[in-house]
Amino acid sequence: MVLSLGLSHPVRMTTPGDLQVKAEENTRIVVSGNDKCSIGEFAALRWRPPEPYKGKGVRYANEVIRLKEGKAEKKK
Repeated sequence: MVLSLGLSHPVRMTTPGDLQVKAEENTRIVVSGNDKCSIGEFAALRWRPPEPYKGKGVRYANEVIRLKEGKAEKKK
């Protein structure tokens, strides 16, 4: 699987043999399989973690990102 994550190069990921990986949409990837441990290990490979100011990056579907306020908001 080749992902374009906004880096200077495309990110190539190899999927283990016991997992099925489907790209439902342009921004959504579904990982399924029998072993929850191997699913978690594959999904935990975060090539671009969510940043705390804008929330951009790779994250789980039900994950909530707590955003920090910027410098301009503190002056009030």
